[in-house]
Amino acid sequence: MMIPPGGTHPPGLVKLVTAETARALDEAASSSWGLNPFALVEATGRSCAAAFIQAYPAFLQGPSPRILVLAGTGNNAADAMVMLRALLMHGLGEAASYAVVLHCLPNDEECSPRAEALKALTKLGVSVFTWKDIQDPQEFLSQKDIIIDGITGTGLTGPLRGTAAAMVQTVNALTSVDYTDYTKGRSKRPLVVSIDLPSGNFDSWEQPMLILKADISLALEPVKAALYNPRARPYGGTIVQISGIFPQALIKTFEGVELLSWEQVRYRIPPIKPDAYKHQRGLVEIHAGSPGSTGAARIAAAGAQAAGAGLVRLIVDTAIYPVLAASAGGVMVVPAGIEDSVVYTPGQETRFYPDALLLGPGWGKTADRTVLLHRALVREWEGIPLILDADAISLAKDGVFHGNAILTPHPGECAALAGVSIEAVLAHPGPLLRKLAQEKQAVILFKGHVLFIAGPDGRLGVVDGMIPALATGGAGDLLAGFCAAIAARMKRNASFDGYTCALAAATLLMETGRSSGKRFIDPLGLADQAAALAGTAWLTSLCGSA
Repeated sequence: MMIPPGGTHPPGLVKLVTAETARALDEAASSSWGLNPFALVEATGRSCAAAFIQAYPAFLQGPSPRILVLAGTGNNAADAMVMLRALLMHGLGEAASYAVVLHCLPNDEECSPRAEALKALTKLGVSVFTWKDIQDPQEFLSQKDIIIDGITGTGLTGPLRGTAAAMVQTVNALTSVDYTDYTKGRSKRPLVVSIDLPSGNFDSWEQPMLILKADISLALEPVKAALYNPRARPYGGTIVQISGIFPQALIKTFEGVELLSWEQVRYRIPPIKPDAYKHQRGLVEIHAGSPGSTGAARIAAAGAQAAGAGLVRLIVDTAIYPVLAASAGGVMVVPAGIEDSVVYTPGQETRFYPDALLLGPGWGKTADRTVLLHRALVREWEGIPLILDADAISLAKDGVFHGNAILTPHPGECAALAGVSIEAVLAHPGPLLRKLAQEKQAVILFKGHVLFIAGPDGRLGVVDGMIPALATGGAGDLLAGFCAAIAARMKRNASFDGYTCALAAATLLMETGRSSGKRFIDPLGLADQAAALAGTAWLTSLCGSA
């Protein structure tokens, strides 16, 4: 999960950057702001210690925690050692219970942040070892309460080898054991805390390369994009953002991908005015469902209602019409062929003319679906937002759109669209999705435990997930319904932007999953949770405030 910043106003933009950009930022901080490596290391270590204590106060209670730093040869090792010193300064334990295990000792004449940090810890009485000094590394590490990972940082450019690999393998052997909730107390095995990103992770990391399994990643702003590559993301554990190391004015001069949360994106969607009527909230038309897949249609419609659509029309096959119409609630269920909007002539407006079309949830891939899809593409060409999900994505595999479409593929569907393997999509989705969005002239909302949103204009956003409660049939249908409702309202207000719409829908789903707590929940129940979140964000009071 991501620990979001607090507050009642939209938090600032968080950038995800490459290691190359991070190194350029280091150089600019030194040349333009006078922040040399020693100053940056000191700020990083102190900030990481403060953030850890704030996030995990249980470690301040009880006996002195046994804390170990695993230190490599670069500045990431120095960051970890300064963090250790700062924890001691905060009163977290005693020096006698702390230790550092080095990849190798610095040379006597070495003048580096790592060498200086080590000298300070030695003076304080912290035990110092080299890796080769440890007779039984796994037994030695297993005796600790906290392991701080300072083995490698953003300077890594290839797979781990030698001593660094041995350190990571030993830690991973310990973290394969289950653990308790660290927010409530200590566990039977060490808590593993990585600084910036887990050792072994870098921009080109791919399975089966070795990578450390962290429980917590103290991610320095600007956050490294490698943390959020889907295959690498589980190794990062809980990600805690650490800001205040680099000047904000300097960070803004560097390009990066947007890392977004509900609290940031909700403000990008205008609230509904107190005097609004249903058509101003948008009319969503959904073509979904087939025999055996009525649930997908029902959930998609519930998602559209939850995200604020003023009117939802669900067009279904006559075979399933009685089933869905009997429990439709506020949804208008219409048998296919009756006033089907996708056959309206251009310019013909009726009270049921849609502001957004959604096709695909549980739909099937029969020949009549292709005919309806082609008609919907005409509407998209005319400016009606079109959301394609599930089966409709497969049917539109060879299509090119006109900037008004949102496609919501899962990894398998995305791989088929792009003509690559699923592994290629999961390893490094960003560049691939940007290219695909430009080729298709559509927004691509890539679904998974990390969500990526790519626009045809080159914009790219990332939404953290890691919410297993959402790994359930129907969650994608719900997301498609969110997209359709938000798109319809934006279209009705002449402000449709597919990228922003997809971001709002994606972050709403993730926030809904988090708010449901640690329990399994039916997607229709998730729709109720989403309705509360969306209503709080977008329904105005009589005074006009959100």
